[in-house]
Amino acid sequence: MQHSGSLQNASFYLGPQGEPSLPRAGYIILSIIMAIFTGPAITLNATVIIVSLLYKQLRQPLNYALMNMAVADLGTAMTGGVLSVVNNAQGYFSLGRTGCVMEGFAVSLFGITSLCTVALIAVERMFVVCKPLGQITFQKKHAVGGVILSWLWSLTWNLPPLFGWGRYELEGVGTSCAPDWHNRDPQNVSYIVVYFAVCFAVPFAIILVSYTKLMWTLHRVSKMACVEGGAVAKGEMKVASMVILMVLTFLISWMPYATLAMLVVYNPDVKIHPLVGTVPVYLAKSSTVYNPIIYIYLNKQFRKYAVPFLMCGKEPWEDDEASEATTTVEINKVSPS
Repeated sequence: MQHSGSLQNASFYLGPQGEPSLPRAGYIILSIIMAIFTGPAITLNATVIIVSLLYKQLRQPLNYALMNMAVADLGTAMTGGVLSVVNNAQGYFSLGRTGCVMEGFAVSLFGITSLCTVALIAVERMFVVCKPLGQITFQKKHAVGGVILSWLWSLTWNLPPLFGWGRYELEGVGTSCAPDWHNRDPQNVSYIVVYFAVCFAVPFAIILVSYTKLMWTLHRVSKMACVEGGAVAKGEMKVASMVILMVLTFLISWMPYATLAMLVVYNPDVKIHPLVGTVPVYLAKSSTVYNPIIYIYLNKQFRKYAVPFLMCGKEPWEDDEASEATTTVEINKVSPS
């Protein structure tokens, strides 16, 4: 097929007779599915960014991380999401080799930044709730430093394919690009193994350790809630529950993709239908819409400003907010939400 000829692995995504991996209707369905996720992802993440810039009340340590995740998720939606909609509508990847490399780099950069931000949020919650270093608190400077580190870490490990260590190639049904999990060249395999270790395993380990300690602390705090300030304990647990939900949805979205990638690396001869390989890809890209829904709904501060912004000034939870005003003031003395 001429439109795919500039891509090295194009034949991998064609059938035995040189036909596309999916019938035309299949590509259209994938395009519609991605549009359903991409449209709300762009709207909601842009809303989080705008209200965070407009209202100083939202510039607290946890919210710096939430805003950073919104920026990364918006970037993923604007690149990987929009291009997936367009390319699937056409039935092939239309941007050539250079476009493939640019898309693969951009989506990987934003995706790993988002994962690192989840780890940052986990550490922030551990510091706020568990106080592992005594009276040392997690402040704005720490949040800003963590945000900068998340981008530098992601950039460091997504740049090598642009300079010859690893490469970006077509994936799934051949309408999007990512790090090349299929190539058996030792140099490429070494990059993929290192990439998986530092960009998936390290953040996941940080999340696991932080939340193990966090859940144990919250278990003990919940027993003392009636004795030592029930409202404060309830507030901390609500914030922690929000972040735990974010972590779970992120891992559910990304773990199938990471697992499939490692399966291909360690067992290159495994036969995976392109459509099966596409499902984890699109599941990962769908993660961009979950987070803003979670923290707009569960984070009172974001909800207070984001919902009226989205609904042209209307606030459906205004009565609920007023009835809990006293509790909110007490909670906000120790919690960003």
